Amino acid sequence: MPVVEVSVWAAMTKENEKKIVEGITQVSKDLGTPGEAVTVIIYEAPKIHWATDGQLHSENTPIFPVQIEQPVQECASIVDLS
Repeated sequence: MPVVEVSVWAAMTKENEKKIVEGITQVSKDLGTPGEAVTVIIYEAPKIHWATDGQLHSENTPIFPVQIEQPVQECASIVDLS
């Protein structure tokens, strides 16, 4: 069944990693996949290996906490499977 791979900065807290895993699993369940069939793999990379717009995040980007803006139930309706 689905394997979801997520890349994050190494500084992410275990609490936020848990939120990501739970959220992805819930969206998959909302779409009809049994929770036990969903695998989520989180890859951590140091900020020195991440860049946006040609600038390393280790040099100029503060670490922001993960904030889930929409409830998981609403996220499932965003996915367009057509």
